[in-house]
Amino acid sequence: MTMTKTSKAQLARGIKEGYRSGLEEGVGKQLTLSGLDWTYESERIPYIAKPKTYTPDFVIKTKYSKVYIETKGRFIGADRAKHLLIKKQHPELDIRFVFTNPNQKLNKGSKTTYAEWCIKHGFSYARKEIPESWIKLLS
Repeated sequence: MTMTKTSKAQLARGIKEGYRSGLEEGVGKQLTLSGLDWTYESERIPYIAKPKTYTPDFVIKTKYSKVYIETKGRFIGADRAKHLLIKKQHPELDIRFVFTNPNQKLNKGSKTTYAEWCIKHGFSYARKEIPESWIKLLS
């Protein structure tokens, strides 16, 4: 499935369909077409900063495990801090990111991209859609 730039109309449609963005809607469609067993925002994972929970965008259930997919257009500092806490407190979880643009810089003055941040902290990531290699691995 080839994805194109998310337009305002796609974003509105994604929200209308129950997602929070057009990117989430596209990944949901891709997962449906893949035949994988998945759910949308169906689990809450507690983590401690102040007691909070994290609701992953997509939960893919395989025979032996679960994979969590988080879709991000913007990956702000609070998101990054949250995911580092979750990884530290739940190292057994396989959380992966699908970014609109993984080459986006973390912020205006940063030299680090979203992709580089993921590599540094041991997260898998992809651009705009779930790679076929992930689909095959999870099937």
